[in-house]
Amino acid sequence: MIKIIQKSAFFFIALMCQFSFGQKQEQIKGNVSDGKLAIEFVDVILKNTADSTKVVSYTVTDASGNFALDQILSGDYELQFKLIGYKSRSQKIKISSPNSVVSLGTILLENDTNLLNTVVVNSQKKQIQKTEEGFVFNAASNISQTGGTATDMLKSIPTVAVDADGGITLRGKSPMILINGKNSAITNMDQIAASSIESIEIISSPTAKYDANAESGIINIKLKKNNQNGLNGALVLGTGFGAKGRLNSSVLLNQKTEKWNFGLGYDNRFAGRTKRIEGSRTNYFIDDEHFINQNRHDERTEGLQNLKLNIDFSPNERNTFSFEALGNLESQDNDETLRTKVNTNTNSFFSDNIRHSLELERSKAAELAFNYDRKFSDDRKSLSASITSSFNFHRENTNIDTNNYDENEMLIGNPFLQRTHNYEKENISNAVLNYTFPVASKSVIETGYKGTFRFFNSDFQSADQINNEYVINPLSSTIFNFNEQINAVYGLLNSFIGNAENPKWKYNLGLRAENVSNTGATENNSDRFNNNYLKLFPSASLQLNIKSDEFVKFGYSKRINRPDLDELNPFVDITDALNPHGGNPYLKPEIIHILEMSYNKEWDKYSFSTNAFYRNANNTIKQYAQLQDNGVILLKPENIGSTITYGLETTFSFKPLPFYDGNISVTAFQQNINASNLAQDVVNNAFSWYGKMINNFIPWKGGKLQIIGNYNSALATPQGKRIPIYNVDLGFQQKLGNGNSRLGLVVTDMFNTLESGYKNNTLLFGSSRTSKSDTRAVMLTFAYTFKSDFKEKLLENQFSTE
Repeated sequence: MIKIIQKSAFFFIALMCQFSFGQKQEQIKGNVSDGKLAIEFVDVILKNTADSTKVVSYTVTDASGNFALDQILSGDYELQFKLIGYKSRSQKIKISSPNSVVSLGTILLENDTNLLNTVVVNSQKKQIQKTEEGFVFNAASNISQTGGTATDMLKSIPTVAVDADGGITLRGKSPMILINGKNSAITNMDQIAASSIESIEIISSPTAKYDANAESGIINIKLKKNNQNGLNGALVLGTGFGAKGRLNSSVLLNQKTEKWNFGLGYDNRFAGRTKRIEGSRTNYFIDDEHFINQNRHDERTEGLQNLKLNIDFSPNERNTFSFEALGNLESQDNDETLRTKVNTNTNSFFSDNIRHSLELERSKAAELAFNYDRKFSDDRKSLSASITSSFNFHRENTNIDTNNYDENEMLIGNPFLQRTHNYEKENISNAVLNYTFPVASKSVIETGYKGTFRFFNSDFQSADQINNEYVINPLSSTIFNFNEQINAVYGLLNSFIGNAENPKWKYNLGLRAENVSNTGATENNSDRFNNNYLKLFPSASLQLNIKSDEFVKFGYSKRINRPDLDELNPFVDITDALNPHGGNPYLKPEIIHILEMSYNKEWDKYSFSTNAFYRNANNTIKQYAQLQDNGVILLKPENIGSTITYGLETTFSFKPLPFYDGNISVTAFQQNINASNLAQDVVNNAFSWYGKMINNFIPWKGGKLQIIGNYNSALATPQGKRIPIYNVDLGFQQKLGNGNSRLGLVVTDMFNTLESGYKNNTLLFGSSRTSKSDTRAVMLTFAYTFKSDFKEKLLENQFSTE
């Protein structure tokens, strides 16, 4: 087996080397100047004179004004030079001799002040950019979440719903979340600072190319990475307060040469938070523990630090090798007080206690990624490979004391002392190979392999103090181990009918095969499970281009929703004695069939997109509460039956005035639930919707004002519904001096309305719960960038004159 792996590795390396260095072709080089000084950042574009719409090669001049285009085939070309503030220039080039170097000497560009002024006004990057599978949200355009986390940033993304507890959903279901396109052990979005995010991609209609475990879609968070020549950097400082003080800062440095690119980034976030929770329950058929009322208050301090390193090496224009490393440190100290009062069915006193706990959490995470990308002379052909590994180490220690009181609120006896710990270790590794190649003039095939390997271990221990010694409670302590391996291959045919520039029809057909093998066991194998299955996931889409700016698209895909680790872990957490919760190792994966139809239309100042979707899911997984004989509610996930969901997702962007633009998104859906696997009563049908409105103003030169409003309607649960949530966030930013410095003001949850909760009503019990954090906060930020006033305009690449 080792010899086979060694031979495979040798073959893979040899293949890379052959792709990297095996071809020798012509080179075009030169220097660009204004007659006095060298000009950096000039776009150098090479096009074939036979087809001027196709870019053969592209580069940007370095700090000395030099450029080089490698591996150019013989032929007739037009070479173009473009830069903001200069008149564009082009010249004809003919290459005939093999393995030659064409030196153009110095190319002179003339100043164009009028063009520069035009571009300065119109060069702002679009906030939302449509893709064939969804859209990309430009994080830099969001100024209302500065100083926050990825969770805060997602609250501002159209079609994404985030509840008050940080739960993230698309179309009413949890999406798959990737970081830089890869599975990660960093699953808590509060571990990622908003200042480190470059963009967020929403893939609402994934093809067979993507993981099948994405019922409602995929959210891909892309972290910042600078690709501009020379030395670039940025510094951000922020401070503010909610119920307590908050601080954040970030530093980005980047150095790029002709072949190397080095990037280093650091960011942090420190904050004090508070939360209050109120809950009540009535057990209809239990006389003693009939009425239960709980009030909880939390005081929390949290810290977050991230360090990111990236190194890219491009020996030529066709090949790029890259290494990325990310380190994360997170801390949370939570001081919690919970009061529980219980009365009988005659409203007489039954019990009263105050439980105080001090919870200390520490997390360490690290990610390593090695990537290779290969381009070819035919831009329809590409090769990419990556190996990534992500580690997460989490430690949580809690000291608990519980005091009991009589009906006169007099202390009874001594405090009951407990302590718990929860230690978790997780590793996720990915091996990915993708290859795209043309099979005809109008058809391209994408194919690839992805292996995902996950290892997880948790050690939960609870101990009670007896005779001044802590004794481990075996009923509430366990060790859980979980291993999973997923091997997947896919093939995807992309083709079109009509001319290449504006095809009348576009379609794709795909098939993905996934083989899943996982095992899980608690200590002493008291609860052990394993799953092994091979499933096929087809996908297809057909797009009719009515006009160049208008199209209709139809799609089908089969997806899966595999239960996550928390849902499978059979251990029951009894930290809250009246509301324990645990996992279910016997859960089956959901199988979902999805149909979609979308319509997109663009105007000069407006764009409209709507998507009708239909999902039919079997083995639907939902949290289900069961009343025990002793009055305790046990919460566990169950395969409740089947669910049919259908709805409409609509996005409208507009810019009616030069100083104002906005975006409105609304998602509405109906759920019909057939809970045939449950004996108790459940909610059978429910309608839900959520909407978001983003408003961007330019009140004066260099100023930006952003106001975002969110509303999520009541969301159905198997036994009730979650309460509606709504909030308004505000952000303001002002450029200072020549634009390299910026001052920002952020107010989150302006009207202090954001809270979460639920209401359940069954035959056996009725319950309600509300949770309110200090979501209203004010942040003041200062940002400084160097060597980026010109670079920023180049990066935007949205020039009205082009």
